[in-house]
Amino acid sequence: MSVPRRYLPSISGLIAFEAVARLGSATHAAAELSLTQSAISRQLKALEDQLGVVLLRREGRGFVLTQTGHEYVREIRAILQRLGRATISARTNTEGGTLNLAILPAFGMHWLAPRLRDFARRHPEVTVNLSTRLAPFDFRTSTFDAAIHFGREDWLGVRYLPLLPEIVVPVCAPSLIPTPLTDPHEILGHDLLHLDTRPRGWVRWMRALGLDAEVPPGMVFDQFSTMAQAAIHGLGIALLPTFFAEPYLADGQLVLASQRTSESIGSYYLVWPEDREERSALTSFCSWLSTQTVNP
Repeated sequence: MSVPRRYLPSISGLIAFEAVARLGSATHAAAELSLTQSAISRQLKALEDQLGVVLLRREGRGFVLTQTGHEYVREIRAILQRLGRATISARTNTEGGTLNLAILPAFGMHWLAPRLRDFARRHPEVTVNLSTRLAPFDFRTSTFDAAIHFGREDWLGVRYLPLLPEIVVPVCAPSLIPTPLTDPHEILGHDLLHLDTRPRGWVRWMRALGLDAEVPPGMVFDQFSTMAQAAIHGLGIALLPTFFAEPYLADGQLVLASQRTSESIGSYYLVWPEDREERSALTSFCSWLSTQTVNP
């Protein structure tokens, strides 16, 4: 344990302190907790002695919080609530639980999210929480159980479940290029939109088609969603993953600028820490996710 035990008060003392702080009376706290008033007083004294600070001051027949007490009880309430939820989950959901998953925005929204309903139907015992992370992080200092990773197998200390390679297509507003260009070279005559995490995306696309061309600079975006909106409004040609571009192509907001496609610079993976015991929620998610990659 990284925290010395001398800094960890007893749960009973914390519960007694929270009750007195909330009710303003040791008598009322004792009644709520089915304890004697003297037992409440002993627990409060033991807690203050351990901390070396005054948390409560007597005022008349009741108690008021000191400034330190105000700050401490706010933290304690949050901790007790999390502890209670964790205990309920452990008692009632031994085969499931919560899966905290870090996702990439475009992949999470356009590929993963539409499929999660099927996972929820098959595994109602598992709750999946999604949060956005754009780059690898240290699992040891995070609350995440797993993450979606794009690129190569270069995230240290993790296990990998390959999901799918990223296939990209050049797209633009219908008013910019009404029909797909037959010669990819012609794309260079238009403004090209770039993603800051894929600075050589257009170069790699050209080279995959056997073209060694100088790609002009252009507007740079931090996410596919904003780059797609720029393309819709006629600001240039965007290079988008097929799973992201398909809805825009289907409703006519975007059209293909070229019929040529290529694999991009990497693939998508599910990753999770190799030095952490794999919980049942993650096992269920991995098993389900492996069935979804047949039809990317």
